Amino acid sequence: MGKVIVGTTMSLDGFINDRHGSLERLYPNLEELRETEMLQESLKSTGAAVMGRHAFDMANGDFTGYEYQVPIFVLTHHPPQQITKGQNDKLTITFVTDGIHSAIEKAKAAAGEKDVTVVGGANTAQQIIRSGLFDELQIGIVPILLCSGLRFFDNVSIGNMQLDIAQILQSPSRVDIGYRVVKSLQRDPSAAQSLTHGFGSVRHIQFCINRRHMKFHRVLTNPQRDGNLFVCKSPGQ
Repeated sequence: MGKVIVGTTMSLDGFINDRHGSLERLYPNLEELRETEMLQESLKSTGAAVMGRHAFDMANGDFTGYEYQVPIFVLTHHPPQQITKGQNDKLTITFVTDGIHSAIEKAKAAAGEKDVTVVGGANTAQQIIRSGLFDELQIGIVPILLCSGLRFFDNVSIGNMQLDIAQILQSPSRVDIGYRVVKSLQRDPSAAQSLTHGFGSVRHIQFCINRRHMKFHRVLTNPQRDGNLFVCKSPGQ
């Protein structure tokens, strides 16, 4: 039986985007990211993916060339009417309207002995963590400080869960750490069923950068060291 893996990329201070919602500084080189051991291993081991509706919408209905050539289960309240482009005998899109538990179960059935990878962003990941529906966390850490923005672990309570380090993968621009659940919390069937916003793959990151951040603003871009503390200062300070 495969694992359910929830992953994200964050800054040293725990943010998965900056105060403007931009991912630019977390993903400075998308081609380099494609070649990382972390992503290559994920592509080989993933048998199905779970995605939130906002991440799905960023593709504009076209998944041609998407990295994960596997069945994808999209959380949504209202499936789109148009047919998604880029589907083939490996990559299929299924819209799930009855919640995160159903999406995970369908993805597990499709994945068989392979893993289910969650590529849906903060809200979807938080739902899965709150519900105890995952087996492993994969956290990519980029050596920058954002100082504000969206925190991955906001609004998440993991109770008495215990994690063990499963692997550490290092590449030139990031360190990816896999944490295995060794003691699981009681699953919460009433966990929120809100939809996701955010991105979990290189292609969705590219959509975000290209479509939402054509005018990229940097406000907190000058982290400086003050004694033993890192302090973020805005330009002009």
